[in-house]
This record gives sequence, structure tokens and C-alpha cells, in this order.
Amino acid sequence: MSLADRLESVRRAQQPAATAEQDRNAPERPRIVDPFAAVKASVHQALLDSLGPQLYDPHLDQGELETRVRHTLQEVIDSEETPLSLSDRTRIAQEVADEILGHGPLEPLLRDSEISEIMVNGPEKIYVERAGKLYSVDTHFSSEAHLRRTIDKIVGRVGRRVDEASPLVDARLPDGSRVNAVIPPIALDGSMLTIRKFSTDPFTDKDLIAFGTFSVQVRDFLIATVRGRRNIIISGGTGSGKTTLLNVISSFIPEDERIVTIEDAAELQLHQDHVLRLESRPANIEGKGSIPIRELVKNSLRMRPDRIVVGEIRDGAALDMLQAMNTGHDGSITTVHANSPRDSLSRLETLVLMAGVDLPVRAIREQVAGAVDLVIQQARLKDGSRRVVAISEVVGMESDVITMQDIFTFNYSAGRDENGRFRGSLVSTGLRPKFAEDLHDQGIDLPPNLFVRGM
Repeated sequence: MSLADRLESVRRAQQPAATAEQDRNAPERPRIVDPFAAVKASVHQALLDSLGPQLYDPHLDQGELETRVRHTLQEVIDSEETPLSLSDRTRIAQEVADEILGHGPLEPLLRDSEISEIMVNGPEKIYVERAGKLYSVDTHFSSEAHLRRTIDKIVGRVGRRVDEASPLVDARLPDGSRVNAVIPPIALDGSMLTIRKFSTDPFTDKDLIAFGTFSVQVRDFLIATVRGRRNIIISGGTGSGKTTLLNVISSFIPEDERIVTIEDAAELQLHQDHVLRLESRPANIEGKGSIPIRELVKNSLRMRPDRIVVGEIRDGAALDMLQAMNTGHDGSITTVHANSPRDSLSRLETLVLMAGVDLPVRAIREQVAGAVDLVIQQARLKDGSRRVVAISEVVGMESDVITMQDIFTFNYSAGRDENGRFRGSLVSTGLRPKFAEDLHDQGIDLPPNLFVRGM
């Protein structure tokens, strides 16, 4: 059967005579069939036959491989006598190239700069996030096996694995985008893939000001606290923008300091010259060789760091981080999942207990109160925007309670505009931080009008 005949048979197969009984029993979301599936399969196989081992040659430069693939791909398509328009030929060439060189149907979504997150709920359901809102897209995988091949390609590039024995995996794309994959038997309705995209050109403080995340005055305050070596916790929920804010705040660290970054999957994009990046490692197939965040935090103390930046604290590493902050490594920055500044300190207590050290609660709270200077609360609001909604100072201890004071809070009372977007912003509570005198001693002066109530 010629390629043209195969294409026509696929098109006819998609137009069966519908009956009333079929209409009543039709599922809410019919299976998506690609009219060019047979064509792409034929072109794909011809490309594999033509290039063969070159596709997997580790000594072949990526750019050279891409050039060869696209050149051969065009020759293969031109050699077939098909009733395809120029636009169809271009589309097929691009989709096959994406499959060979990239991540298949996800490549157009990865190239779209307006998309911040991609969520694959099985081979036929894909959602994306644009401007903080979720939208369904028509893109799909041809089968569960197709989706699994894409997941294997992603995790294999960073030395991770995913199989029935280890059905959960965190990984990253070459550009730093965060990837989480879950496969059966844990995922009941097909493999699931979540990609948190990070721009190759990372957001700067000017971008966050333009987005309304914080104001110029708050930016200047954060610069002063970072240069004044305050220990900072960025708190917030999933998808609230903690890592983006961490990246921006870390950019305020002076160029002449030695920075050690520690992450589960390397995402931070710091532009200082003296940056040492560490990444945790999961256990191998035998359950050995794991190097968790906690071990990396301990090791970083032997690397003569001026600053320690931890992507996220989620286990007993909290104890080591607090001890580092309390023993001369001031100016450290990390993130934690919590709903409010007060909750973030409670969560730190819980994480310290996970270290397996038998410490009384008061001793843990004294560690927290002595280590943390500032908590920045980040949130994704109902309108889809990501804002800093509170900046609180940890003042100290009163009896068994850690005392805090809000320096800036979000003005929800400003209401919303005609598009439903919050009009409010961070405003001063009128309280001046206790560490202002310490900053002054270091030659860093905070403008007096920065803490005028309501400003």
C-alpha cells in the first residue's frame, strides 16, 4: 500500500457512520486520532533506516545531529509521492523532528514562552498554565507507550530512572525546567508528567516589579537585607513562585562572595562568578548511593561558603541549615512550604524533628529564633498573579513563643479592577525592623520614609 493510500484509509477510518445508539454511548472525551499518524510513522521509520546509529552517537555534536536529521527528514518526505499540502509537509517534518530530537508533542508547548507549566494527565489529556490560569490543549500523545518513552528520555538524560519499582521521579530538562513524573501502578489512569518551565532568560527584579510581585521600595528593602547578611526564609505554597523569588533575591548577593547552591533538581540561575552548584542524588536500583539535601548541607560547610542557598528545605536538613545560620554562615537563603510566616516557623520545627535528634521544643524554637531574621510570604492569588503578601521579621523569644512582627503586608482592601485583578500591593505596617541598627553599623541605611504606615 502506498503512502497516499495509507493516508486516505486513516482519514476514512475517522469518519464512520454514526448511529443513535453510538451517540448515546459515546464517551464525553472521544479518543483523539491523528490523521497523519500513518504518514508520520512511515517517515519516522524511513528516517531511522537512513541515519541509523548516528542518532545515538555520543560523539556527535547536538547541533550537527539536528542538521543531519532535518536534512534527511526533508529528503525522505520529498521522496514520497503524497497528496500533502506544503503546510502539511512542514507540520509532519516538524513533529517527526520533535520526536527524534526533543520531547515529541511537548516541544511546541516548551517553545511557547507564554506557558509557565505543562501538566500531562495521561496520553490524551494535556493542560498548560498561562498567566496563572489553567487551559486544556489539543496536543496529545499517540499512546501510553509514547508518553512513557518521552518520560524515559527526560529522566535518562540526568541519570534518573523510573519503573514499576520506582514509579516516582524528579528530574529537569537541559534548560533547568523542573520535571515530575508518576507512572503506573501509582498513577491509575496512565502516566502523569508535570513540567515547571523556567525561562532561559530568568526573571529579574525589574520583571517582578512589572508583574506587581513587589514594589520598588520593597525591592530596595530586600537588597539591603541581603547585603546586610540577614538569614531569609521564603515561604509559600506549590506554584506560588518561591523559586523564582529565590533566584531574584540571590542575585542581590555581592559578586565578591562565594555562593554554594544546594537543590534537589538544579533550577537556580545565578549570574555571579563564584557559584558552586550541588544537586542531590536518589538511590540507585539497589537502593544505595542516595545523597540527600542534608548531606549536601553538611558538606557545604567544609567548602568555605560565604552564602548557602538551599532550593527547598523539606526534611531533617532544616536542623543543619539552622545550625549553619547560627554558626557564622549568616546571609543564607532557603524556601519552605507554608501558608503564612508564622506557619513557616512551625514547619521548620517539624522538619527539625524529622532529623531524628531528641531536642526539646524550646531548644528548637531558640534555634529558629536565633537563626532566621526574615520570612517572605509568597502566594498565588485567585486572579492567577503571584505576589509577595507579607514580609515579617523574627524578633526573638518570649517565654516559649517565637515573636514576630510584620514589616509589610498586602493591602487586600484595595479590591479588584474590572478584569478581576487585585489592585492591592505590599504596604508598610509602620514598624521599623529591629535589625535596622545592625544594617546601619554595616554602612547600610534604610530610607526613613520606607516604613511610613500605608506607604
